[in-house]
Amino acid sequence: MLSRRDTNARAMGLREVFETAGAEVVDPPLLQPAETLLDLYGEDVRGRAYITSDALRGEQMLRPDFTVPVVQMHMAHGAEPARYTYAGEVFRRQEDNPDRPSEYVQVGYEVFDRENPAAAEAEVFALISNMLAHAKLRAATGDIGILVAAVAGLKTTDERKAALTRHIWRPRKFRQLLDRYSGKTPTPVTRKDLLADADPLRRAVPLIGKRTLGEIGERITALHNDAAAPPISSGEIELLEALLGIRETVPFALEQLRDVAVDLPAIAPAVDRLADRADAMVERGVDVDRLDFEASYGRTSLEYYDGFVFGFYAERRPDLPPVASGGRYDALTRRLGNGQEIPAVGGVIRPGLLLELEHAQ
Repeated sequence: MLSRRDTNARAMGLREVFETAGAEVVDPPLLQPAETLLDLYGEDVRGRAYITSDALRGEQMLRPDFTVPVVQMHMAHGAEPARYTYAGEVFRRQEDNPDRPSEYVQVGYEVFDRENPAAAEAEVFALISNMLAHAKLRAATGDIGILVAAVAGLKTTDERKAALTRHIWRPRKFRQLLDRYSGKTPTPVTRKDLLADADPLRRAVPLIGKRTLGEIGERITALHNDAAAPPISSGEIELLEALLGIRETVPFALEQLRDVAVDLPAIAPAVDRLADRADAMVERGVDVDRLDFEASYGRTSLEYYDGFVFGFYAERRPDLPPVASGGRYDALTRRLGNGQEIPAVGGVIRPGLLLELEHAQ
């Protein structure tokens, strides 16, 4: 049985590697302001956060990860470029997975550097890959930015594109929206009745919830506008499906993505960034010819990732979460930077999982 001492000792050893790479050690407070930060996480983490409150500080949460508070700290008073590392407990409720711990240790490395984003991504990935090489894990990579660019390039309304972008991290809802916007699924009967009513607000019914009559009217107008919009073409749907189905090693994935970009040129800059990252990884000694790329990878992870994403998995233990994971989160720096932003990428390792796998060998 692994002890907390074993886990902490391994965490300190991993953190030392990040320190040697030039990172400054930071230790964000265990309690974080929930009202400010909770909406920055995906709904999965929001639903599993431990939240408390008091009269002095208001609503607080036990930190569910380190990245958000580190970004907040950096954007408030950090210099550029910057590298940070940390080691400590994070907390997430596990009602759906009771065998998983609700408190565990993370060790992380975060890079804030606007000079060469591709090189920074390669640096983070290669460093963590080398630290885990002995564990024989499978590395998976993806790029949320390619899918975001694909949605932005669709020939449809801005409102539909905004809805699809908002639900990129919820694959089932994203699929439902695509089916509705393409006309594949019919408009629900209740919505048809609403849209057929010339004056749906005339009825004297009690208001339920917090929406005002004005807000309800705006929503009805939006539904009318959406109903009048032409469907997304079958050709564009097929291109999106082809993109989402890409699961290859990096060189073959690049070939397929470039083929898609011929008919969906909006993704071309994001595909070029993937190519630059691959070149930077080669310079760092990563064997990209054997590195997996999945266009859909990362869509159920933290919602602040908006570009490169990666994870390391024990294939013989599919019951385990990733031993390490990370990605790019430029938009997060923008949201916490009061109008300023800086390209940023990072990753975390779970030393407890690493020790569990080592002891099982």
